Amino acid sequence: MNYPPAKLRDSNQVSVDGILNVIKPAGLTSFAVVSLVRRLSGERRVGHAGTLDPEATGVLVVCLGQATRIIEFLSKAGKTYRAEIELGITTDSYDAAGRVVRQCDPSGITADQVGRALDGYRGVIEQIPPMHSALKHKGRRLYQLAREGIEVPREPRRVEISRLDLVQWQSPVVTIEVDCSAGTYIRSLANDIGEGLGCGAHLRSLVRLKSEPFCIDEAVSLDVIEEACRHGYSQNLLHSIDEVLLGWRAVILDRSNETLVKQGGDVVLEEADTLGRGTDWCRAYSIDGRFVAVLKRTGEKLWHPEKVFRDANCEGYSQACTRMRSR
Repeated sequence: MNYPPAKLRDSNQVSVDGILNVIKPAGLTSFAVVSLVRRLSGERRVGHAGTLDPEATGVLVVCLGQATRIIEFLSKAGKTYRAEIELGITTDSYDAAGRVVRQCDPSGITADQVGRALDGYRGVIEQIPPMHSALKHKGRRLYQLAREGIEVPREPRRVEISRLDLVQWQSPVVTIEVDCSAGTYIRSLANDIGEGLGCGAHLRSLVRLKSEPFCIDEAVSLDVIEEACRHGYSQNLLHSIDEVLLGWRAVILDRSNETLVKQGGDVVLEEADTLGRGTDWCRAYSIDGRFVAVLKRTGEKLWHPEKVFRDANCEGYSQACTRMRSR
């Protein structure tokens, strides 16, 4: 692919603030996708909200400009995957890119056995991350150690698998769909299922169907982004910053509280009781509808501005998203 120096922004625009729902192709790292978007957009601040392995495909949420400040919220969002697991072959990386370390004949495995194996992984489980992962041990990535033949103990992590469906069983390949919490390793799940069946397994392919609130049906390819940049309608591909927080409650700030929030000061919100107990985050808007800040509860009615967003471009991007949804 040859990406020209097309831009998501005009030369007189301060920054590009918004979110792209990108379909990551196989063969590219998530970092490479971010680098391409950075080059196309001309925006220095670009990041993604949840890594996909190089050979995995599907939804990669890419944030630009001020939107990078909410990556921490998007990274914690639930994910949906479709995975193909091949029984009988175990690899050191738990996926097809790894070195084969064991082979076994899986021809005796039945659909009932597969179904029973899946039953053990629904709900809250503890999962040991693979050595071939980006987690760090004493300052070094685990995959770097793995490439040197070094294996270190990994602490199990608690994750939640809220849905685990058997989509297809065509021996030796099991196709599943998974709704899971952030931090779940589908490669580890594939390996664990294979160990449970006694024949070993590895992840043959993986597609991320959803990274809440973004779905693959609405995602755009890098080629579409390139074409949009070339012909000047790239703004229509951007989601506004507040759009991804629509599941949160919203409050309207009067003029004095808006000024206080923009200065980093805490505000007392009399309507805080209507947000409900246990609700520690909310979206704050000005009287005229501009997205101002993300607020965090610090007391019964006291809220602190954790993220304050400047006024520039917010309204324009909201309008762009409205146009995009009406197409």
